[in-house]
Amino acid sequence: MTGRRRPSPRPFPRASAAATTVTACTAALASLLSACGSLPGASGGSGEKEPLTVMTWAPMDTKATNMPGMPAMAEAYARWANAQGGLNGHPLKVLTCNEHNDSVAAARCAQRAVDAKAIAVVGSYSQFGRSFISPLERNGIPYLGGYGVSDEEFASPLSYPVNGGPAALLAGNGRQLASVCERVSLVRPDTIQGDQMPALLGAGLSDGSRDAATDVRAPEDGTDYGEAARRALDGVGASAGASKGAGGCVTAALGERTDTFFDSFRRLAPGGSKVRIASVLGSVGQALVDRTGGRYGPLEGAYLTGWYPVASDPRWNPMRKVVRDHAFNDNRIDTADPGVQTTWIAYTALRAVVAQLDDEGVEDITAHTVRQALDQGDRAVDTGGLTPGLRWRSEDMLAVQDFPRIVNGLVTYQAVREGQLVAAKEGFVNVAGTLERPRADS
Repeated sequence: MTGRRRPSPRPFPRASAAATTVTACTAALASLLSACGSLPGASGGSGEKEPLTVMTWAPMDTKATNMPGMPAMAEAYARWANAQGGLNGHPLKVLTCNEHNDSVAAARCAQRAVDAKAIAVVGSYSQFGRSFISPLERNGIPYLGGYGVSDEEFASPLSYPVNGGPAALLAGNGRQLASVCERVSLVRPDTIQGDQMPALLGAGLSDGSRDAATDVRAPEDGTDYGEAARRALDGVGASAGASKGAGGCVTAALGERTDTFFDSFRRLAPGGSKVRIASVLGSVGQALVDRTGGRYGPLEGAYLTGWYPVASDPRWNPMRKVVRDHAFNDNRIDTADPGVQTTWIAYTALRAVVAQLDDEGVEDITAHTVRQALDQGDRAVDTGGLTPGLRWRSEDMLAVQDFPRIVNGLVTYQAVREGQLVAAKEGFVNVAGTLERPRADS
């Protein structure tokens, strides 16, 4: 049930070059073994520890969302950790799996983790929570620091999220826009996950005494969003020419298709439009800003909400150094990508848990003992200021409707200025209270 792995028995050190010593240390003189000493370099005195196997999965080479930087970051982390002697002396073995944005593939990745007796699945991405969480739950394997895109990550007792997921981003985006927007249109995917977004954004807008956003459903994998752009402009009064949308904001959360939407939006927005645009990290990032023209592109001036400090923040320096020294110019890793950043934080948490177990004298580190350490939370995980101290005890869970496993209710406000993502407000913004208040059904 726990996926527990017992350490292989270690042979007593052999001393082939010292036959006399071997002869003296016989079974008949077992009580005197301590007087026989050990040879230099013998494994019994080397302090070697059992290797630890974990898995990281993400979709790659698909027509929709792709997150290749997450498994690439995991592999770089393992190279760095093992170069330092492992996780508290334990060699780290990272398995990766292509989740293919497919429910069957997600289940297969989970089964691979089970078959490999992984102690955890760490820093992974999949929207198919129902497919992957059941195999993990049956075998007691914790899901540590997933990206947070599936509901199950915030409901399963074996999930340990490091951020507040889309719920925190949407609530935070609503609060951020409430201070600058009189009217808001939300463009979001026409999916089950997307159906939760209007109420979450609305909770943040309500905090700023703003009305609910106009809800604009759009296809998750669309190639043209002209109709969605028209409805979004109508929602803020821009199409009707009311001061060309002054005081209106359009926020889009369509994942990798967000840039396609803003391309359609740019073509339809009336000349001299005063409509401001916004999004959340993961749908828009520095790479997209660069790709669409930087300071001269359509995203200049956009408002964004993220989980973590901006990528230029010095608190990311340790991650950047690991990537620089151990990723070997792997162009899959973008240190500004929230998936890569989440993976780094998830492995930071794993390292802290392993250190805690070793300090407690736990000899057999398994999925079961890792889960116990996460549940008990004797120490808060220090992520170097990238998140608050992380614990997953029952008393640490926020009372959030539909997302009971959230423990981190902090977000950051960012904006695109001179083609760069910068902090629009210093420090974190706590949206826990916004999330915990009852929400109107979307």
